[in-house]
Amino acid sequence: MLEILFPSLIVDTIEDIDLKTLQKNNIKGLVIDIDNTLVAWDIKEADQKAMRWIEYLKSQGIKVCLVSNNTEDRVVKFNENLNLFAVHRANKPRKEPFLKALKHLELRPEETAVVGDQVFTDVLGGNRLKMFTILVTPISQKEFPLIKLKRFFEKMVLRSYEKKLSRR
Repeated sequence: MLEILFPSLIVDTIEDIDLKTLQKNNIKGLVIDIDNTLVAWDIKEADQKAMRWIEYLKSQGIKVCLVSNNTEDRVVKFNENLNLFAVHRANKPRKEPFLKALKHLELRPEETAVVGDQVFTDVLGGNRLKMFTILVTPISQKEFPLIKLKRFFEKMVLRSYEKKLSRR
């Protein structure tokens, strides 16, 4: 039952996502969270690191879009220099924002990875559609109280995930 919360892959940062791993899993597109995935939650615009990484992906033929639970103002401001398709107020883990992203990317779920820092939004949302899910370590430890509470439960899920991996 907990398996729906288990990511396909865990990495420290977005830059640790290996193109060969994506290719091996037939991934042609990424649905990416913004806050604490691409930049710290309090950074308003895409930084050089995020822009370089996204440009690299695009140059390798990987389609990219953003899906965020944040406000329209936040997402539009962040996306100014990226000019990607973006879904704001996504209410992840609901399926609809992911389906909207898939339609825009013109890809099937099995060809698409979700990249994010939260188990109960990004991973669960992607797994509900059988997408490849990549959990990144949150960039900032400074978070809202509700997110901190969710992190406590995430740690329990990730311990179960690690136990499952160690049994293989």
